[in-house]
Amino acid sequence: MDAGAIASLMQHPINSALLVLDQDGRVLAANPCAQALGLPQAVLRFGPLLQDLRQLLVDGSQNTVPCSLPGPERRLDGWMRAVRAPEGGVLAFTLSVPDPDGGSRGQVALDSAGHGLWDWDIGVDRIFRSDSWLAMLGYSTEDAPDNGLETAMALVHPDDIERVRASVQEHLTGRADAYVCEHRVRRRDGGWRWVRDSGRVVAWSADGRPLRMVGTHTAIDDQKQLEERLRRQQALLEEIQRLSGMASWSWDPISDTGWWPQDLYRLLGQPVRPHDSARAWLRRLPPCASAALRRAWRRMRRDGEPVNFDLELRDAEGQPLYLQAWSQPQLDDDGHIVRVLGQVQDVTSRWRADALLRWRTELLDRVSALGHIGGAEIEPGTRRVQWTDECYRLHGLPHGPLTLDDALALYTRESRETFEAALARLAAGGPPEQLELCFYRQNGRRARVQVLVELDCREGMAPRFVALYRDVSRELETSERIELLSHYDLLTGLPNRFLLRVQAEEAIVTAQDGLGHGLALLLVDLDGFKSINDSFGHAAGDAMLKAAAGRMHHTLQGGDLFGRLGGDEFMVVLRRPVDGTEAEDAARRLIAALSEPLAFGSEHLKVGASVGIALLGRDGEGFDDLLRAAHAALRVARERGRNGWQQHNDEIQRDTRRRLEIEHALRGALEREELALVYQPQVCIKGDHLPGIEALLRWHWPGGPCHPGEFIPIAEQCGEIVRLGEWVIAEACRQAAAWHAAGLQFGRIAVNVSGVQLRDRGFADRVVALCQRAGWPPARLELELTESALILDSDNLRHCFQVFERHGVQLAVDDFGTGFSNLHYLNRFPVQRLKIDRSFVADMLSDTNAGEVTQAIVHLGHALGMRVVAEGVETAEEQSQLRAWGCDEIQGYVYTRPLPPRELAQWLARLASESAPAPAWLAAETPPARMPVR
Repeated sequence: MDAGAIASLMQHPINSALLVLDQDGRVLAANPCAQALGLPQAVLRFGPLLQDLRQLLVDGSQNTVPCSLPGPERRLDGWMRAVRAPEGGVLAFTLSVPDPDGGSRGQVALDSAGHGLWDWDIGVDRIFRSDSWLAMLGYSTEDAPDNGLETAMALVHPDDIERVRASVQEHLTGRADAYVCEHRVRRRDGGWRWVRDSGRVVAWSADGRPLRMVGTHTAIDDQKQLEERLRRQQALLEEIQRLSGMASWSWDPISDTGWWPQDLYRLLGQPVRPHDSARAWLRRLPPCASAALRRAWRRMRRDGEPVNFDLELRDAEGQPLYLQAWSQPQLDDDGHIVRVLGQVQDVTSRWRADALLRWRTELLDRVSALGHIGGAEIEPGTRRVQWTDECYRLHGLPHGPLTLDDALALYTRESRETFEAALARLAAGGPPEQLELCFYRQNGRRARVQVLVELDCREGMAPRFVALYRDVSRELETSERIELLSHYDLLTGLPNRFLLRVQAEEAIVTAQDGLGHGLALLLVDLDGFKSINDSFGHAAGDAMLKAAAGRMHHTLQGGDLFGRLGGDEFMVVLRRPVDGTEAEDAARRLIAALSEPLAFGSEHLKVGASVGIALLGRDGEGFDDLLRAAHAALRVARERGRNGWQQHNDEIQRDTRRRLEIEHALRGALEREELALVYQPQVCIKGDHLPGIEALLRWHWPGGPCHPGEFIPIAEQCGEIVRLGEWVIAEACRQAAAWHAAGLQFGRIAVNVSGVQLRDRGFADRVVALCQRAGWPPARLELELTESALILDSDNLRHCFQVFERHGVQLAVDDFGTGFSNLHYLNRFPVQRLKIDRSFVADMLSDTNAGEVTQAIVHLGHALGMRVVAEGVETAEEQSQLRAWGCDEIQGYVYTRPLPPRELAQWLARLASESAPAPAWLAAETPPARMPVR
């Protein structure tokens, strides 16, 4: 090595001690820090050891080896490295001890955390102990114990010494990653102190022998005292359980061993058996009890949740014995049950009392069923309700615990208020009352009942309300039929659009005359209603509409108007003092009520709701003005994700006007040649596939910029998407054939298609014909679909997919994860690719949830045998993370923006000119500069 370079290095002011050795291990130079530590002298004394380390570096098996040497006060730990010539030979060696004085900082940290430090030099059997270690046991530096291992063992409690030796030996021999042991250590005053002793070997010789072990002592006296208190509390808990007739048990399903309480054996008249297994219990118990245990175990193993079950047995005298058991599984990290904890209680006396009560209730039910009269008892204090079977049948509810609030929740607001007022008058000493109430059953059907209610104050019993119910729905139905046919919706019984208009116009006049203080018109549309009709039939749709009517009854106030306009659309008029905030509160309550699931046979149907809000005066003065404004607001609420509300405003008004302008302009855009395609590659991360190319539609509208996300939904609504979509497919195939003829290498050409196009049975045949007309193989065409298109399962859709599969047309699901994902449809149709939506990619590095969703989509696609494409990738960090997660293809500005045909051809030419298998600039960790999203 150059002498000047060595001298310059030695004079550099660094904190580390540094030596330079020649090929034979002689010291060439030492910096001041190394000289102060006496490091050159130590190197001369321990030459043989350093010779072994130098040989390891010369052989090239390691680039850096640890090196420990004794210093004047403590061991010096450092690293030896080889200085190699350009051709690979070793010129010299460096030995460095980083920050020799830095150990004091670690000691300060340990002392402040309440730990004592020990450092065992195994070769010379010398143990260094920190001041905090000595202070923990009452020693000082002057009277500290000797520093050998056996001296340290002499301080350990005799009952713990063998356990300590075994733990140390396990770590030194490599059977344990670290040494950890809790034991007692003798204090200087002769007392004992519990410590948690832990350590690890930090240095080894060249032949793998441990040289140095470092660890800490932590006092745990408080923890041990806490454990003793817990043991006493456990004993107290067991005594309490015994007094209450309860007993705890546990079972290990892996070894089939359990701990069973002695009281259980006593109840069954069996001798106590230690280490009894569950299998033995199953053999001893009656068949019905064994079957109940097996069902409980299967349910717990399937769900991983607590399970309660009842057992019917015989006691020691042969009498019926009823036990109630609770079981709680304990799961490992993989979700497997490793232990079951539980309790068992003797409920025989309670069961007999319940049986007597059931018999009396059945007798009362038989009497009431003969007269078709339902009976109820109501406790004034707790408001608990007991119904007869006839009363449950009348209300259409299953048997179960019930409160007065639960029962009244079925009724309309007026009926609830009427009933509560009657109870208040009876509690004040009033006479019995007869009421006529209205409620909606869970199936949405309206019912009328005549109720006779009185306060029963029998001697020796607490006062209670007694009510008798009689269904008078049919009696009132005939008189209401004529009005219903002309002014009401026959399915829901709500006002129809004609009656709603009359009532709303009257409310508007009242508000404008000054008799009212405001008015709001709300349009409510059920989200997802069409899919219920398509999937479960019109009977399910009718049930959902009826349920919606009932829920709106329960949600709105008595003075509000509401009815069904038609289909799944409802209108609400809030004819009371109301502003925008109060109208939004009403919309929020309606959405929450309508979003509750509805039981329909074995299915649970669920829809959402979107609400558009218009206010009188601000959004219009007449009914038609308010209705148009509410319709516009409803459209915005649905476009913003559904299950929400939106007030009409000037922005919506401007947006509505712009939508009309776009719709009119779109109808002649093709003829005026205003449409064009740009192309963006989809690059394989591993480089084992040629890149695909996605064709993207652009509209050069003279009226100003218009993003595809704005005009394509409008084209779908007005039907223009069919002509536009077929033009895009034809143009993309023509351009792909031209590139191929020019010798450019790429895989497939991808085109987005709309669900509107897939509803046409002849669409698939036209796609194949367009490919053949352009001279492009259908097997190299990929159609990107939205998730919503897959959900619209129909004969036409299945026919299209059969044609695509027959001709090899590939399918991809675009923007996966942002729609109504349904694995059933995804696995049913011949989909080859999933495209992760750009919203997940943009947030995956900063948002944990977005990252987990992105990774889950990659795993899901691979599990279904699909390739996964991430779109919207803009940075190298995003690209690197997607590669680590196993994503197959990347699309985004990290490679290039969408390009016109000529620029895309130049991009493909540059790609082909790079070395195989992938261009160097694509494989680089630093991609082109992040480009703005357009």
